[in-house]
Amino acid sequence: MQTGRYTRVALLFFPALNPPEKMKESRFMRVSRLAVAILALAAVPSFAQSTEPTGKAGAYYHYSLGHLYAELSGAYGSRGDYFDRAVDNYWKAMHDDPTAGFIAEELSDFYIQSGRLRDGVNQAQDFLKKDPNDIDARRVLARIYLRLIGDREHNEIDETMVSKALEQLQKIAQADPTDLDSWVMIGQLQRASGKSPEAMAAYDKALALDPSNQDALTGKALLYADMGENDKAADLLKKVADKDPSVRTLSALADTYERMKQYALAAQTLRRAVDASPDPNPDLKRALAQDLMLSDNLDQALKIYQGLVNDDPQDVQSWLRISQIYRQQKDFKQARAAADKASEIDPSNLEVRYNNVNLLEAEGKLPEAISTLKDILSNTQKKDYSPAERANRAILLEHLGFLYRSNEQYVQAVDAFRQIGQLDPSSAPRSEAQIIDTLRAGREYSKALDEANAAVKQFPDNQMLAEMHASALADAGHNSEAIAEMKKLLGKGKDSEIYINLAQLYDKARQFENEKEALDKAEAAATNRDDRINVHFMRGAMLEKLKKYDASEAEFRKVLELDPDNASALNYIGYMLADRDVRLAEAKDFIQKALERDPNNGAYLDSLGWVYFKMNKLPEAETQLRLALEHMSTDPTVHDHLGDVYFHQGKIREALTQWEASLKNFRLSAPGDQDPEEEAKVAKKVEDARVRLAKESGPQRKQP
Repeated sequence: MQTGRYTRVALLFFPALNPPEKMKESRFMRVSRLAVAILALAAVPSFAQSTEPTGKAGAYYHYSLGHLYAELSGAYGSRGDYFDRAVDNYWKAMHDDPTAGFIAEELSDFYIQSGRLRDGVNQAQDFLKKDPNDIDARRVLARIYLRLIGDREHNEIDETMVSKALEQLQKIAQADPTDLDSWVMIGQLQRASGKSPEAMAAYDKALALDPSNQDALTGKALLYADMGENDKAADLLKKVADKDPSVRTLSALADTYERMKQYALAAQTLRRAVDASPDPNPDLKRALAQDLMLSDNLDQALKIYQGLVNDDPQDVQSWLRISQIYRQQKDFKQARAAADKASEIDPSNLEVRYNNVNLLEAEGKLPEAISTLKDILSNTQKKDYSPAERANRAILLEHLGFLYRSNEQYVQAVDAFRQIGQLDPSSAPRSEAQIIDTLRAGREYSKALDEANAAVKQFPDNQMLAEMHASALADAGHNSEAIAEMKKLLGKGKDSEIYINLAQLYDKARQFENEKEALDKAEAAATNRDDRINVHFMRGAMLEKLKKYDASEAEFRKVLELDPDNASALNYIGYMLADRDVRLAEAKDFIQKALERDPNNGAYLDSLGWVYFKMNKLPEAETQLRLALEHMSTDPTVHDHLGDVYFHQGKIREALTQWEASLKNFRLSAPGDQDPEEEAKVAKKVEDARVRLAKESGPQRKQP
């Protein structure tokens, strides 16, 4: 029970109420001292009167008795007579001093702790029947209703209790417009109910009474964050935190920065919160470490998590984050050790098990990752799912589909993606888009177009599917129809993205002048960094096809100016240099940087193999190209490159096998992806190799 103003005064009069902490006290001793305190209170001269005192003195007298009887009630398991005396004296104290709002707070807590909520509601309502203007009765009712609202963080809110609490608080504020606490609480409840204008009005009323009130300022800032006005929220919270750098205000400011995805600022703010706390709790440290992770300060985050597991070796969440950090740093041995520790502590933890899937994927162990994820889905399968469970399962199924697709198991990938739409009809458009994309990746162009036709018929207003349908048309060689369909989407969504998609279609159709125009329009419409990166990347690829290599490299370097870690741009520059047999050492550096960011990317492995070939490092080239084929077994370029390596090693038959596979896969490519010039070169290699093998295996002359 909280110690109120009158309780603190009572403790000065009666130190027996607050015995030394070291003294062990039996229930008998506790009850005895309370009884003595009540007798002593009656003996105080100011209260030894034939009539009970009134006003503030009476409030003190009745509050003290109420508090003492409440203690006795608790000591005797809410015995009825002590409970009734406590309640009676609390009510008398409130009526003697209506300004002492904390008494209503303590009485409400007493009702709640005693499990006598119905009594509290009934007694308050009885007082209101006698006097509808009884503010104290309304305060008690409001407090009880507030305690019954539930837990907003877990979306467990009793809207009926919210409505009842609001009704009482609004009547209190109407009767006493200067009641600051009521206005703050009204704002909090209106915010919880999603009534932003009403919440804002309540907070403004509170701030008009006290411009520096921390609860009102923080509540208003969080309301701005709810409304998506994160800049206003951050500015307001920063002022609060600068004036009162408490853990609470700093945590609220950090939360707003997180909503804005400004994780570095969130980490700086939480660092202040940790420093402001003499003994920061582990949750605060974890929050700081999480923001450090998200802002790429991995070493600092790792240090905090390691400190947490040193303090508590059973801290499964910190072991999990340690594993994730090591995985990001490509230290798979340490990542595996931390993951195993987390699994040992809590083997059934879904997040721990899912981390193992991600780790196996990062290690390039796709079959093992698929098997582990399938086990998770099997173990968590049930007949009915809550909305949260349905959303989580959809994420797992989508990841399984991606893993299957990366492992070139296209039939299984389609099945996984289709299950998403069956599980959650609202996700069906996204599910269909992944199915179409998978069929395209598996070179099932006719099936992809059939699927796209059905999807746009079922979801005619879905822009994503309309874009996928246009791409499927282009794959099938219907370039004019695809371009016309994409143009229809202009003005209906984000034009910068539509122009980029249109440029891709022009690229497939080899209409480079139109592609250039579309990219120029995409650049003019670009609203963010990602849009500009896409424009520069596509323009670089287009210029490379036009053999304008210097201009192409300049565009890719613009990508790297915007995103120094862009692996695709690093690889493209490296491959382009290697293919032209120039600046090979620099080319190798570019490609290796790309592989540092994505070690299992088949295209990057192919590029590294190709630069090794150009450097005449044939064994190294063979190793990288064979690894590339493990990820891209149907890519004609990789087969062609490996054929060249075998040929220069004198392995003509192995070279022929690779070139034949290359030629076959060239011819299976979508019309827009086919390159007649490259295909002709490979066809010539196949013909020459067959002739050479025929000569080498021709009939031997008989010996005389």
